Amino acid sequence: MVGPVPEVHVRITTLAWAAWSTAAIMTITSAAGAQAAPADTNAARRDSLMNAVLATIAGRERMPAESVFKNIKVMQQVPAGRLLRMMNYGYARSLGVSCGHCHVVGEWEKEDRAQKQIARQMRAMVDTINRGLLAKIEGLESDNPVVNCSTCHRGMTKPALDF
Repeated sequence: MVGPVPEVHVRITTLAWAAWSTAAIMTITSAAGAQAAPADTNAARRDSLMNAVLATIAGRERMPAESVFKNIKVMQQVPAGRLLRMMNYGYARSLGVSCGHCHVVGEWEKEDRAQKQIARQMRAMVDTINRGLLAKIEGLESDNPVVNCSTCHRGMTKPALDF
């Protein structure tokens, strides 16, 4: 005999985050307890690489990314230093990966990894959801609801499909 199904509550919390004016972290809680994200074993490596690149662009951190880096196709006009932090704390952290997941380390402009183009397409999907679809949903508790990489990925390369 199966016991009662635990009640699940979903709350969207708006936070300041990276280049988006706001982002949301969907907080899932239940009577059985929340599912924890896996430990981020790549954080030190990402931080080290980010700091190394920041050192190479010293004095140019506030310039538009496309004037500092080669092959910037998304997030143009974002300051170069902010772009690095977005990649580290936003994208890579949300997927639990290091820079080499999408980039050839040290040759950042290369297009050798399919994950780089997938990330661009996922960014376009997120923009479509945030700018087009969420705005049409009536009754949401947030004035500016948004999704981001963490909404689905939760620190894993494969999106979380069950809780």
